[in-house]
Amino acid sequence: MEKPEKMILTAGPSITQKEIDYVNDAAQNGWNFHLDDYVVSFEKTLANYVGAQHCVAVTRGTHALHLALILFGIGPGDEVIMPDMTFVACSNTVEYTGAKPVFVDIDPKTWCIDIDSFKNAITSKTKAVMPVWMYGNAPAMEKIMEIAKQHNLKVIEDSCPALGTLYNGKSAGSWGDCGAFSFQGAKIATMGQGGALVTNNADYETRARSLYKHGRDFGREFWHDKVGFMYEPSNLQAAMGLAQVERIEELVAKKRQIFQWYHDRLADIPSIAMNYEQPNTRTNCWMSSIVLQDNASLKRDALRKALKERNIDTRPFFYPLSMFPLYDGKVSVNNPMAYRVGLNGINLPSGVLLTEEIVDYVAHHVRELLTA
Repeated sequence: MEKPEKMILTAGPSITQKEIDYVNDAAQNGWNFHLDDYVVSFEKTLANYVGAQHCVAVTRGTHALHLALILFGIGPGDEVIMPDMTFVACSNTVEYTGAKPVFVDIDPKTWCIDIDSFKNAITSKTKAVMPVWMYGNAPAMEKIMEIAKQHNLKVIEDSCPALGTLYNGKSAGSWGDCGAFSFQGAKIATMGQGGALVTNNADYETRARSLYKHGRDFGREFWHDKVGFMYEPSNLQAAMGLAQVERIEELVAKKRQIFQWYHDRLADIPSIAMNYEQPNTRTNCWMSSIVLQDNASLKRDALRKALKERNIDTRPFFYPLSMFPLYDGKVSVNNPMAYRVGLNGINLPSGVLLTEEIVDYVAHHVRELLTA
């Protein structure tokens, strides 16, 4: 394959006639007494797919995390443990509440929270843990739940990137007290921007529905008995999201196929590590990724630059949160794996519309650059 005229992007959705029809219907008919028809259908479909009893659709995955923290009364003086290498939404939502995010190391294979590091970080101030399903990979949820129970901690799953991932037969987001999903444009399923909070606790759902609509009392019109937020999604967003969730197994299958194409072409390169699927797990392979090892002939930024010259877009892994200026002088961490992986990882083009020919082109140039 010759160099493409346009950049091969790292992400991109699959939009079919189903999505178009649902959104058109919501635009034409989803008003007044039908204002939330698609929201209700989206919530029921997602809850059923995940295996949760309740689902509250929101406007961002970030907002789902924030609501969960508020539901558990987390605030000033409290601590919430999370992996150091993750998206900043995790720490930001904790900061919103006035609590303190505590950063711990990651597992070298799954890139998710390291169990020993988690256990060692628990103090009398710890109120919750936020395991992240990094790039669709599964944390060791059984161990996390066991430790959380021993210390009376709430478990808030950041399963935003992991819709479709199964660990020991259970879906991402269904293990903890609450799970958060994102439907942002780069995710495996999208509603443009959007999110969802899932839980098996009816009280959490009821309170979340009040909080996400300005603290509304649903027994009395336009009566607000608490400070709340405006996190309620539109019917149009939900129409898109419903169509995507109804197709999620198709999208997961394609993502897994894309990763397999990369794996077949790159896994034998000694200077990289790729996504790891632990036993009894089906990952959604949201992002096909590589982590450069110490013996790599190119550093991450040099490799990304060379690939961009060949019209191949890439994304760097998330920086360790403890590196950010916000935490200068405020945190003391010893998270070597989060720094090693976070500063050497690359997400390859992983959009669900990629063809084998395009993956072959990308893999060819990755191999050429790293084995020259």
